[in-house]
Amino acid sequence: MNKTSRYNMEAESSSQKPQMHMTSSRFSVPSCSSLLMAFLFALSASFQFNDPDWYFWIPLYALACLVNIVNEYTKIAKITLLMGTILFLKVVIEDVVFHQGIPGIWSFDTGERVVREKIGSGLVILSMSLLLRKGNPNNTTFSNHVEFGQSILVAISYGMSFAFFFSSKPEMKF
Repeated sequence: MNKTSRYNMEAESSSQKPQMHMTSSRFSVPSCSSLLMAFLFALSASFQFNDPDWYFWIPLYALACLVNIVNEYTKIAKITLLMGTILFLKVVIEDVVFHQGIPGIWSFDTGERVVREKIGSGLVILSMSLLLRKGNPNNTTFSNHVEFGQSILVAISYGMSFAFFFSSKPEMKF
């Protein structure tokens, strides 16, 4: 092999090597949003140990945490979405039948257990819906919208959590 052919081979191989660019995609908005939601769901699961129906809520929040940490589990995300929907309907029916009637559906009185459970299951439903939409390979047009939706969901859920903890009344109902 002569010098010029070896030089040409080195030039070709160096041009085919992937270029390493320093980007900030390692901590992008969606992964940061997923981690923040995972932390919130883990925290929510830990608060359920004194709940009378903890056996519904701990698995729901734990699965939601898992799905937000590892975005590859679409089957688990679908199961979590189904669980969240069933528990949301359970809480709404319980609220209508046993507590406040139809006006109670729109209540945001976080002193009530059913309102806190309704908000929590709603956040799980929204989070799983966004993650499933994001993981859909046929969904290329809404990918940026899903990323913004996750960021907005994080802002709303953390805002509601801080508002609840700073304005909670000592007479919470369980």
